Amino acid sequence: MPSQGRQKPKLLVFIVAYHAEKTITKVISRIPASLLDTYETDVLIIDDASGDETFAHSHRASLDSESPFRITALFNPVNQGYGGNQKLGYRYAIENGYDFVALIHGDGQYAPECLPELLEPLRAGAADAVFGSRMIRPQDALKGGMPMYKFVGNRILTWVENKLLKTNLSEFHSGYRIYSTRALRAIPFDRNSNDFHFDTEIIIQFLIAKLRIRELPIPTYYGDEICYVNGVKYARNVVKAALTARMQSLGLFHDPKFDCAPESQYTPKFDYQSPHTMAFERVRPGSRILDIGCAGGYLGAHLARLKDCHVDGIDAFPITDPTMELALGEFHLHDLNTGLPAIDYERYDHFLMLDVIEHLANPEAFLEGLRNDIGSNPRAEVIISTANIGFFVTRFMLFLGQFNYGKRGILDRTHTRLFTFKSFERIMEQSGFDIVERAGVPGPYPLGLGDNALSRMLVHVNRALINVSRGLFSYQIFLRIKPRPTLEWLLRTAQEQSAKRARELETAKA
Repeated sequence: MPSQGRQKPKLLVFIVAYHAEKTITKVISRIPASLLDTYETDVLIIDDASGDETFAHSHRASLDSESPFRITALFNPVNQGYGGNQKLGYRYAIENGYDFVALIHGDGQYAPECLPELLEPLRAGAADAVFGSRMIRPQDALKGGMPMYKFVGNRILTWVENKLLKTNLSEFHSGYRIYSTRALRAIPFDRNSNDFHFDTEIIIQFLIAKLRIRELPIPTYYGDEICYVNGVKYARNVVKAALTARMQSLGLFHDPKFDCAPESQYTPKFDYQSPHTMAFERVRPGSRILDIGCAGGYLGAHLARLKDCHVDGIDAFPITDPTMELALGEFHLHDLNTGLPAIDYERYDHFLMLDVIEHLANPEAFLEGLRNDIGSNPRAEVIISTANIGFFVTRFMLFLGQFNYGKRGILDRTHTRLFTFKSFERIMEQSGFDIVERAGVPGPYPLGLGDNALSRMLVHVNRALINVSRGLFSYQIFLRIKPRPTLEWLLRTAQEQSAKRARELETAKA
């Protein structure tokens, strides 16, 4: 949409050019002057260090007083590559306050005459990017002269990318694109490759950032232009980019250029086996519970509604859902890195710490403080879980030399401590707790793959493998622990029992 206070949106027609001396002037002349009726339109040409007269022709066009557009011609002294040239153009559009930037090629392969139609969804606010697709009507691509090997390669690569990225685009490989600069500001396109697969990487970024992509059909034209794309290398790079993004979505890999997803809210995990479901099964109905690190309060509300439990919560962040807050008896806004708040811990039957301990700077001190606070409560039980760094996928990635922190999963970059079963059990025992139950949690396949037959089968197989090797195949570690009585409690109890027995003896003697 146009910037506030301006009647017309501001449009930059951006022409990437490389050895286009024979075509650049004609491409400029084909840009519809009718664009000026709707948009404040300028033209930017960036010649990527061509060794011919491309810049000379572009510069002369910028001096043409009869041109309906203001034209700026730039020359890269060092070749930046197809992707690198785009980065410069998009940065220019952002810094100069354009609302939209339309990418066309200086070789004339994409028809500038289509610009008014392609711009319409952006102007209407119905899209964040519009791609001109040659494959919405595949037969037209062949009629337009697309070589059969390129046609087949385009279709195969697009199919693979759609499968990996869970999309349904007709084409990933068109270079005819129009972007909202507002959307470009939201993604780290500057981190992308300078090579031809820049186009695939920016699509992936739009998908991850949940920006809206619209495809419209365009005519296909192949003339005598020279293709500078190494097909095998390009295919390898686009598949690698899509596979990397897919692995990152599963928490197995991290690449900063794909770290552009909107901040997600906490997700309750009740639809498949998880620490939430396991804790729910083990909590006694009607219990008093303190949920330490309760996040959005979802588990507490679940327990209150279905098991008639009284649940209080502690978390460093406020609960944003009013219905969840109402379900809790008390909520304490408190940073657990400073220890526990001063409340009465003897009134609780269960203490929940699900996926919390790994976020603490000093878990040993926290656990010792928790044990001291509840050690005099003989009925108290702590249910605690954390990620298992010994999970076979993490081990395999380490074998490959990969240890990649990201936004989610075992290597969530907010995790300050990582544990195996043995190290997690050891820290509990050293902090004064006895282990009542230890169990492994399978991977959250329904979260990554959706709730379908494949994800349910993987959960079933993972559970069977946990029975073979809990330390190798558990995605998370689940423990039930009880605090050992403190020395103070034992001494006080001994004194009280001694006094009682002494009175009984005195009574019996009398």
